[in-house]
Amino acid sequence: MASMNDKDYYAILGVEKDATTDEIRKAFQKKARKLHPDVNKEPDAEEKFKEVSEAYAVLSDEDKRKRYDAMRSGNPFAGSSAGYGSPSAGGYGDPFGGMGGPFAWGPFGGGFNTGAGRGKQSRSYNPRAGADVVFEVNLDAGKAAKGCRRGVTYQRYAACDVCHGAGSVHAEHPETCPTCGGRGRISLDLGSLLGFGVVEMECPECEGTGKVVADPCDACGGSGRTLTASEVVVDIPAGSHDGDEVRVKGMGNAGTNGEAAGDFVARVVVPEERLDPRAANGFYLVGFALPFIVFGALSHTLGSVALFVAFLLLFGLYSGFRHGIGKGARWWKHVAAAIGNGASSGLVLAIFFTSMMSCTVGAGRAGYTGGMLV
Repeated sequence: MASMNDKDYYAILGVEKDATTDEIRKAFQKKARKLHPDVNKEPDAEEKFKEVSEAYAVLSDEDKRKRYDAMRSGNPFAGSSAGYGSPSAGGYGDPFGGMGGPFAWGPFGGGFNTGAGRGKQSRSYNPRAGADVVFEVNLDAGKAAKGCRRGVTYQRYAACDVCHGAGSVHAEHPETCPTCGGRGRISLDLGSLLGFGVVEMECPECEGTGKVVADPCDACGGSGRTLTASEVVVDIPAGSHDGDEVRVKGMGNAGTNGEAAGDFVARVVVPEERLDPRAANGFYLVGFALPFIVFGALSHTLGSVALFVAFLLLFGLYSGFRHGIGKGARWWKHVAAAIGNGASSGLVLAIFFTSMMSCTVGAGRAGYTGGMLV
């Protein structure tokens, strides 16, 4: 979900930035009536309805609208009282004059901030472990067997050099989100406007976490990480095969807000040992046919499915071997895996189909025998 300052709520509602509360309410009513899921059956109607509801929830509230306008303009003091460092105070006002205002940023919980903090935007505090970076290393069978060393240059998210991954240079702890009060969700009562009751949605400022980064870092915007180019040297051990992985600890994407980084994963690719997609599908069809052969033979109904089974086998074998047989045991291991997947998929259908055929054949024989006795 995009954060609050990434969305243009005025454009979403189709109003000017200086629109009055009454104009905002009328614009919302007009759009909401058209987009409500009970009225509009378009696939994206519900998502658009939530979007206009979110826009109205922010712009119809004076404090939330001031905070939103400030975040969009990059001036955290817009609409707040004249605190220390704010433009209207000339940098010499009461240092605690902004406390309790709509911008509870900074280590003192209010408008207190230094000139260096201007232009920063509150960001969602959402600590998450970094994801792995997976890089495919293409090798021929000879190099994979002998082993080799490869240097790789790649892009990843690394911990911010300025805030050291915390997301903020001056504040040590996150703050309660001023938009939702820490709930992570905001509610909008539409009963008086549209008669549709209460709509609840994820808070657009904290993105559902209930907390925001106080005094966000200029370099990373509060996430604690920045996109950068990195280099790593990977040692591929001797005897490697297609699909093997080598991990380099901590060289993946850095986590957000100080969480642990993922790993760099070098995945070995040996074309000679790899099944191409069409061959894999072919062997899958061969496996799909096997349960029909086994249960058809056991139930004496194989003749009923012979044409179907023959088609699967012939087409599957042609697709699987059309480029010849691969090299090494790993290629056959991939073949066995594809056949196994096909067999597991066809098992239930084969049991059901052969059971139905057995019942049909049995009923036919019983009817024939009864007719002979009469």
